Amino acid sequence: MNFACTILASCLLIFIPSTKGVTPTATKVQGILHHDIVIIPDPTKEGNIQDIEWEKNKKRIIRRINGNINTQQEGKYQVFENGTLKIKHLQRNDSDIYEVNLYNSDGRHILMRTFDLKILERVSKPVINWNCANATITCEVTQGTDPNITLYQYRKKIKEGQKIIRYKGTIKSTAPFNCTATNGVSEETIMVNIDCSEKGLDIPLIVGICGGGVFFLLFVALLILFISKRKKQHRRENGGKLELRAHRTTSEERSRRPNQIPASAPPKAAASQAPPPPGHHPQAHGPRPPPPGHRAQHQQQRRPLPCPGAPVHQQKGPPLPTPRVQPKPPRGARENAKQSSGRAVPVL
Repeated sequence: MNFACTILASCLLIFIPSTKGVTPTATKVQGILHHDIVIIPDPTKEGNIQDIEWEKNKKRIIRRINGNINTQQEGKYQVFENGTLKIKHLQRNDSDIYEVNLYNSDGRHILMRTFDLKILERVSKPVINWNCANATITCEVTQGTDPNITLYQYRKKIKEGQKIIRYKGTIKSTAPFNCTATNGVSEETIMVNIDCSEKGLDIPLIVGICGGGVFFLLFVALLILFISKRKKQHRRENGGKLELRAHRTTSEERSRRPNQIPASAPPKAAASQAPPPPGHHPQAHGPRPPPPGHRAQHQQQRRPLPCPGAPVHQQKGPPLPTPRVQPKPPRGARENAKQSSGRAVPVL
């Protein structure tokens, strides 16, 4: 029986791989940018720890032996009696692999731990934007390392993503939405009440307004055309009235002229008249000559009226004297006088 157990144990040892020289799995640690971090190695309870050594990427950064501390960067690292390491004011270049080795008072190696430190930046407060026209909601984070964004509606997850997410769907009136951003070292949340109860564009109303505007413009154009035609018609009527008035004035002037008497009497009437007695001077029969001022007034009335719009000549200086008009005998009386003077007087 003992021999069989020995053979079985030997076979198991053959198939079990050796772990010598294999690097232990590193424990992932996350730190916040511009903050401090404390890494605890969880030392064993066996004996007292006399020698503590921390390395970064296989390079020693700090060592503590019997209470004496030897560090490469003064003020950056700090180590405690239990092996805990404190890194102050983390920077992005502090992300690396850290390894700790612990020794007891006898110089025996009692612990070795490896840590994978990753520096993360805190996420900023997310911002929610929405558009009711196309029912789109956007949640965005502007700062932070590898942020994970989750959008909730009525505490129900509806979408998840990185940096920025867009959700398109039905948005009810006054619907509460939550957006949460996290990256393992920080978390920020925002909640908004989205109200899309406002009506969208009223197409019939817009068409009606446009149609009304077109009809109004047509009405204004027709009104302007009508007013211009009326003005032209008034101008024509005024021109006709002026012509009629000028015609009436001319007719009145013609009617005011005296009727002319015929120049000579018929020959039969002249022969039938008895000869005048001797020594008698025949007088010419004819119309009475008009007074001296009547012909001048008549000539002044016959002057043509100036055309409308023609420039009027204005005399400069003192007024000129009015010439006297000599009355002329009528033409008929002059001819009768010539005939009577040329006719022979019979001798009795």
